[in-house]
Amino acid sequence: MPIFGFTVSMAVVWLALALIFLVIEGISIGLTSIWFAAGAFVALLLSLFDAAIWLQIAVFLIVSICLLVFTRKIFVEKLKAGSEKTNVDALIGEEGLVIAEIQPFATGQVKVGGQIWTAVGQDTGMSIEKDTLIKVAAIEGVKLVVIPAE
Repeated sequence: MPIFGFTVSMAVVWLALALIFLVIEGISIGLTSIWFAAGAFVALLLSLFDAAIWLQIAVFLIVSICLLVFTRKIFVEKLKAGSEKTNVDALIGEEGLVIAEIQPFATGQVKVGGQIWTAVGQDTGMSIEKDTLIKVAAIEGVKLVVIPAE
């Protein structure tokens, strides 16, 4: 295949494409271009057996798209890419104890995981007495939104 006046083997083209897709995947870590690198590798193998260029391109596209469509979701779920909880997010669902009464439309204090937090009731008109067990329902800024534990 002539490129810029040089004759280049299709194997070199597929190898270069596979490396480019791998570099893009390394930079983005989105589990998208890795499948195109795999498709380029399969096309590279076909080029080593002197398969027609149209067949190499067709196999590259078929393999890449099939891997992308059928396996990406599985790998994203298994690797949990980009879904790591922060320390604060890990508090949601945790139980704690009210140490300063939570008045209606006002804040109080709760102790969750050994730390003291400012808290409000999920129902803003609700009062939660001191020494009541609570469960963290959400986080708004630096305040925990809590409900009485059942």
